[in-house]
Amino acid sequence: MSAQIENIVIAGAGQAGGRAAEALRAKGFQGAITMLGEEPHPPYERPQLSKEMLHAPDVPVSYIKQAGDWQDKLGVRLETGAAVTDCDADRRTVSTTDGRSFAFDRLLIATGTRPRRFAALENCGLDVQYLRNVEDALRFRKSIQNKSRLVIVGGGVIGLEAACAAAIMGCAVTVIESEQRLLARAFPSIVSDLVAAKHRSHGVGFIFGTTVSGATADGVTLCDGRMIAADLVLVGIGVESVPTVADRLGLPSATGIAVDANGRTAAPGVFCAGDAALQWSRCHGRAIRVETWANAQNQAISVAANMIGEASEYNDPPWFWTDQYDLNIQVAGDMLDSDHIVRGDTRSGKFSVIAMRGSDVVGALSVNAAKEMAVLRRVIAASKRPARADLESRAYDLRTALK
Repeated sequence: MSAQIENIVIAGAGQAGGRAAEALRAKGFQGAITMLGEEPHPPYERPQLSKEMLHAPDVPVSYIKQAGDWQDKLGVRLETGAAVTDCDADRRTVSTTDGRSFAFDRLLIATGTRPRRFAALENCGLDVQYLRNVEDALRFRKSIQNKSRLVIVGGGVIGLEAACAAAIMGCAVTVIESEQRLLARAFPSIVSDLVAAKHRSHGVGFIFGTTVSGATADGVTLCDGRMIAADLVLVGIGVESVPTVADRLGLPSATGIAVDANGRTAAPGVFCAGDAALQWSRCHGRAIRVETWANAQNQAISVAANMIGEASEYNDPPWFWTDQYDLNIQVAGDMLDSDHIVRGDTRSGKFSVIAMRGSDVVGALSVNAAKEMAVLRRVIAASKRPARADLESRAYDLRTALK
């Protein structure tokens, strides 16, 4: 079937687009591959933007490949600064912002997401930043080196990783979180409390149950009337879909572009991978956007195989990690609306939490227990059903569940 496909266009030159291009060549596809990216950079992985790059003043950006290597080593045409803005379904072409047109036999939409803007902070006279691309990370890193009074709106993973880096740099950091605890949509309360305590021990302050209503050049105003002095605000309130050529193809994209287990959309010959894809999650029992490093890589590789005729279903449970000071926290599957089993001593800072619905293991979280998480991820992926009594026993070897 691959012989019938001459041109593959990848709309998006991020991690998903780059890994898909690599996989196409690794699987022997000999046709033309064109990768079109909005940013001026070659493909890179985003976790570094809120991790390594913020913790040292001179850590460079790590690219999947240098710009010239895409063509020289893989024969992939990479066009940066070339966002895809239009698609002609009949002629099977996409167009970029500069008016160029590219023909395709197969199209992969890998345009990712963008930060959700906070309307109350637009044009307020205060330095308001978001963290999504290389330029954002470099700008924020320079800002926190000045030991700013920093307010972070949103107590999610990105905001907390930024808080960690800023506190270490000597900034006075306050996190504003509209929920009553941190990461309420991903963490059980026992871990939320642990993370909050760790941040407080490094001088980070928290205000829960409210949000920002406005700002002046001197700081932000909360909905309850309080004023928090600030030189800098970082907004981390989640992401939203990027308007893409999907709309031109009649594919709704407001909550993500719906795909099947092979990455196919409802439009013939059009696939979607990475953060932009709305895919079924068995753990969650519904279709979700999976906004993680692992999904951007592994789902894209699977979708690439399907684009050239191989049968490759992708149903890995979602998985991500975050580093908060000396805490390495990993989450697999879904931790909400479930019963939780704690394994290990929470006071030691090394333990796991297993999420169950009935007899199904639907999620797991580990704190400084990477080896145990590696096994739990396999248990979840294989839909194993170890007995609850076994999981509750600290003497039980989780590897037994895989036999």
